[in-house]
Amino acid sequence: METSEIFKKVRRIEIKTRGLSNQIFSGQYHSVFKGRGMAFSEVREYQYGDDIRSIDWNVTARFNHPYVKVFDEERELTVMLLIDVSGSNEFGTQKQLKENIITEIAAVLSFSAIQNNDKVGVIFFSNKIEKFISPDKGTTHILRIIRELIDFKPENKETNIAEALRYFTNVIKKRCTAFLISDFIDKGFENAIKIANRKHDIIAVKIYDERETEIPNIGLIKVKNAETGKKIWVDTSDPKVRSNYLIWAKRTDKKLDNLFTRSGVDVAKIRTDQDYVKPLINLFKRREARY
Repeated sequence: METSEIFKKVRRIEIKTRGLSNQIFSGQYHSVFKGRGMAFSEVREYQYGDDIRSIDWNVTARFNHPYVKVFDEERELTVMLLIDVSGSNEFGTQKQLKENIITEIAAVLSFSAIQNNDKVGVIFFSNKIEKFISPDKGTTHILRIIRELIDFKPENKETNIAEALRYFTNVIKKRCTAFLISDFIDKGFENAIKIANRKHDIIAVKIYDERETEIPNIGLIKVKNAETGKKIWVDTSDPKVRSNYLIWAKRTDKKLDNLFTRSGVDVAKIRTDQDYVKPLINLFKRREARY
């Protein structure tokens, strides 16, 4: 992709996602992700109604008058985006590809974070760690992330979520909030996500396409696995084939839901042909109500 074309795409995504973040997400983001705790701000004279537990006895003794410690919320968080860049994200049958909607969601979350003075970092992963961008602040940093999302070409096509989570828990030492953005077409990552969620706050964002849950009657078609390259013929005119596929898709989705529940991980499900704003807002509301 030419540099001028990349710049135009970055600018287009910046305008759209910054606007969404300003108008919709930033307030809810602040109320849901409250920061690490309370930081000391100042000492002032005791006022009626102050909590006596906040009295600074050293200062009180010095001035022979009660003084209290004042604390402010320590707002700064680190937000990590764990982004699946495997081959299965190069798929979409309606409005856009999964990788395109992933880019926009990552941008919205990033702008919401920096508006609250939080740091944002990124891990791109396939079946290995493709790229790590250290957490940092500022619009320039976010635009770099968006540029990478648009133009990044992974070396591998397959997926290993467990490997991404293990790397994440090793490289990020302090507790942070992490959005794991993927289609979750993978297995064997339950232990890794449980361990990661004990150390950090993991939120799953599942991106999927309508045709990954239900196939239409369009006759005999050749289907290619985007990650392995394997091709098979499928007779979609056969009602039994379509029915079995739907049953398998529902069973797989239920297993994933159970995995997230057992691991204590919140999840938002976003389909490629639907607006991602409502699922994200609902995610924030659920967390705000709980916490």
